[in-house]
Amino acid sequence: MESLLILHAVVAACAPWLAARLGRASFAVLAVPPAAAFCYTGWLAMRGLPVRESTPWAMGMELSFRADPLTVLMMALVTGVGVLVLVYSARYFPEGDDGLGRYGGAMVAFAGSMLGLVTADDLLLLYVFWELTTVFSYLLIGYDPESRMSRQAAMKALTVTTFGGLAMLAGFVLLGQAAGTYQISQLRPADLAPATVVLVLAGALSKSAVFPFSTWLPAAMAAPTPVSAYLHAAAMVKAGVYLLARLGPAFGDLALWRAVTVPLGVVTMLLGGWRALRETDLKRLLAYGTVGQLGFLVVLFGSGTEGAALAGVGMLLAHALFKAALFLVVGIVDHAAGTRDLRELSGLGRVMPWVCGVAVLAGASMAGLPPLMGFAGKEAALEALLDTPLALAGVVAGSALTAAYTLRFLWGAFARKAPPEPHKAPPEPPEALSGSGAVHPVPAAMFVPAALLSALGLLPAPLVPWYEGAMSAYTGTFQDPGHHSHLAVWSGFTFPLLLSAVSLAAGVALFLAREPVARAGAALHVVDSSQVYWSLIRRLDRFAIQLTGLIQRGSVPDYLMLTLLATVGVGLFSIIYGGEPHLDVPVVAWQRPEQPAIVVLLAAAAILALFSRAYVLLALVVGLTGYGTALLFLVHGSPDLALTQFLAETLSLVVFALVLRRLPIQPEKGRLAFPFRLALGLAVGVVATGAGMLAMAARGTEPIGAYMGEATREAGARNIVSAIILDIRAWDTLGESAVLIVLTLGVTSLVFLRRRSYAIERAENGHRAEGRTHWLAATLPRGQRALAFEVAARLTFHTVLALSVFLLFIGHSGVGGGFAGGIVAGLAITVRFLAGGRNELAAAVPVHAGVLMGVGLTLSAGTALIGLLFGRAALEMLDTDVAVPLVGHVHLSTGLLFDLGVYVSVIGMVQDVLRALGAELDRQIDAEGSTG
Repeated sequence: MESLLILHAVVAACAPWLAARLGRASFAVLAVPPAAAFCYTGWLAMRGLPVRESTPWAMGMELSFRADPLTVLMMALVTGVGVLVLVYSARYFPEGDDGLGRYGGAMVAFAGSMLGLVTADDLLLLYVFWELTTVFSYLLIGYDPESRMSRQAAMKALTVTTFGGLAMLAGFVLLGQAAGTYQISQLRPADLAPATVVLVLAGALSKSAVFPFSTWLPAAMAAPTPVSAYLHAAAMVKAGVYLLARLGPAFGDLALWRAVTVPLGVVTMLLGGWRALRETDLKRLLAYGTVGQLGFLVVLFGSGTEGAALAGVGMLLAHALFKAALFLVVGIVDHAAGTRDLRELSGLGRVMPWVCGVAVLAGASMAGLPPLMGFAGKEAALEALLDTPLALAGVVAGSALTAAYTLRFLWGAFARKAPPEPHKAPPEPPEALSGSGAVHPVPAAMFVPAALLSALGLLPAPLVPWYEGAMSAYTGTFQDPGHHSHLAVWSGFTFPLLLSAVSLAAGVALFLAREPVARAGAALHVVDSSQVYWSLIRRLDRFAIQLTGLIQRGSVPDYLMLTLLATVGVGLFSIIYGGEPHLDVPVVAWQRPEQPAIVVLLAAAAILALFSRAYVLLALVVGLTGYGTALLFLVHGSPDLALTQFLAETLSLVVFALVLRRLPIQPEKGRLAFPFRLALGLAVGVVATGAGMLAMAARGTEPIGAYMGEATREAGARNIVSAIILDIRAWDTLGESAVLIVLTLGVTSLVFLRRRSYAIERAENGHRAEGRTHWLAATLPRGQRALAFEVAARLTFHTVLALSVFLLFIGHSGVGGGFAGGIVAGLAITVRFLAGGRNELAAAVPVHAGVLMGVGLTLSAGTALIGLLFGRAALEMLDTDVAVPLVGHVHLSTGLLFDLGVYVSVIGMVQDVLRALGAELDRQIDAEGSTG
């Protein structure tokens, strides 16, 4: 499974490149990952279920995937429909569309995320894929960034589903703690706290657009039609329904579970169907119909019975087939006629009889006519709900509305309509819509996917007994059997058949009275959910602006004061109300004679900082506290930490010096009084020290450091610190590297805000670097150049780089590592810059900083994922010693490759900082001097 997910990720990343070179033909390549996953799904079904795969991940967690009948059903829908939609997209979009690469990449990435979601056997892993589908759906709905409607629709979908996802995450944590496991397959029936049930259901219902979260789905019709056919018919909106189906066997018997899902499902089914009866846009008509059908599915899986679940899996399959087919038909109609407004369409059924036949077949399944899959699922649902009269009545009424808007869709898209009265005439339809033959031809790549999906709704009908048997392994896990039901295309003259006939007759009557029904719907439409949503968003924006203006006034001292006050407040509260009343806190003055001497130096530097009146002196004094901390690390036997601290502190001093050129010599007098600042600093120190002492004294188990030695030997390392960073907690290191890169890019982007190009030119102000005859590329004015410094910089540069590489290679067995080596290399580059200026920096590092950071982060992440690709743990692939002439034995490991990525990233960050705070600030100073 990991291989398929990685394949989706790789192909999605390559989509822009493929689209630029192949155009619309790139969709054939982009369809390969879902096609491979579809074949894998078929292999799983033949192999026998259930199947479970698990790979160690990080911090005791696992990448757990499991396939049972429900999973295989969802995998088949996600991958099969995904392939057809990508084939359809190859002719839906015009040749040369600038957004092809962006669309194709997001679509494949979404397919991979949805595949991971339905196969995940861990609640937290499921949440990761859940949020990935949210992000990629946002990108797909907002496909046209220049369209205000698309941007608003994408933002609405993102806001609503993210809110539900965060609530669901809190519910997952509570659920995992209460159940004692986060593995979905290990969850057992249990009484849960009401908050847990409500939070989990909030995520599921918001994802599946169930009332009161329905507003985002009709708005999402601003997306291209293939997106609607995939996300809003077969994939994304099914995620919430899938979660209900997955957790139903364990928690569907809870009274609160049923009390929330069944009423909301019925209300959603009725509201969606009623609204569809007055829509004139074919896509929005189907969208509101989808909302209603999702409510139907929520009723079935929320009932928590075996019979309702069987009907649910029948409708789950039927709905994906007929609704995806109908959305694709809408795309064909729009492509051929240039409009989706049913008031402007007339006679297309005669011009495109085959497309009309596809739509009629899919619509018949949606309305529940035999012998289609939709009929079998609806009959089973009516049979399963016989013991719940209110839910049964709601479903019958909803089915009548479904039949009515199905007829409205088919009539609006394909029927030949009589000309309206003159005073009600819509805009004159184009000649192509009158059936004169000027309608654009339908490409086979668009027609075949819709026809195949529609036909599949008919072919499974004779196979429904087999399908029922295949799904019994899932439906049999429900604790409450409920009313017996079964899937069949004909069960005789039964009460459910009578109810079905009544709903169809009522639907026909509603369709025949479509004009009065539409007027009644408009008259009863008092509250517009979209207006309510945007009104709430506007009020929230105004509140945020007012609160931001009140708190964030642009004063760094104020921000720091609030942060430190919050730290003191939280610390005091924890110590007073959360500490042990009789905790014995041992106080040891010092353990080594060097410690008190270093502490005296640290205290002296801190006191001196209070009285410093110049920025330069203040920076140096603060640097002394950092060097003192490094000495404490060294005294305690941590040379790795000491070396890193020394190097980082030195680089920080250089950065301070570069920034200080833009600041006055002396800081302005602070608005906070000195006694207050002194008291606050002392309070923070006391709270931090007290919290550390209490934490050490409250330890009740053996320190984890006792296990680090053995873990280090297992990792093939002889340096515990390096083993922790690169092997034991490598995922933390990867995350920290990513955070540092983002922060660096954020800071430097502010400096480069006025420029369009971030490149550093190699020749400026008459100094030409290219073709130079001397070996110094300095661009400093002659009065500022120091020849000895320039020569020393060039002579030591390569030696220091060699030292940095040495520190990189010995990190696993001695003092060093990628971070320390990267800082040493960065210091070498810094010396070159200080000696020669911008041009020397460009000569020292000719590669763009963004490229270095991207390559470094990709190398670290790729190294971790390669192990997963081969079915092993992350970073568990290579561990060997290689004999190198004149050097000796060199230890090579996957950790070294990971560390190499950190090394390259750090060099890129240093270069970017030097470019922004050094070269660019120099350029700005020169520009201001020339204009002043």
